[in-house]
Amino acid sequence: MKTRQFTSIVILLVLLVSQSVSAQSKSKIIGIWYNSDKTAQIEIMENADEMIGKLVWIQREDGDPAVFTDLVNADTSLRNRPLMGLTILKGLKFKNGIWSEGEIYDPESGLSYNCELQLKKKDILEIRGFLGDTWVSRTVEWNRVKK
Repeated sequence: MKTRQFTSIVILLVLLVSQSVSAQSKSKIIGIWYNSDKTAQIEIMENADEMIGKLVWIQREDGDPAVFTDLVNADTSLRNRPLMGLTILKGLKFKNGIWSEGEIYDPESGLSYNCELQLKKKDILEIRGFLGDTWVSRTVEWNRVKK
């Protein structure tokens, strides 16, 4: 009987520790990241059971106000919405070291793509965007903003 209780306690502890490690790994991408050409910063945060990313800084180009609206969106009714604060990453779920099942919006093209993210190093995040199947894809790296 004591062996059975001991085994139950060990199993419970293993489950608790594995959930804690998974939660720590899942949150490693939380923070602010430069896009690949360092013209924007995206804040990645947890929202319910998924990760999302919002534009929090855009490099100014001679004060051109068009830089700050979603001018090329395929949906013409959205072209006047501000880019600042816009959610450009959504639906990302963590599994086996990869955040997948997500969608990324590219304000430069006005198009959305399926995406997955993977932390390559502590401060380097690989973003892979693709249409439909993953064999037609583009991969970029974002760098964490240093505090």
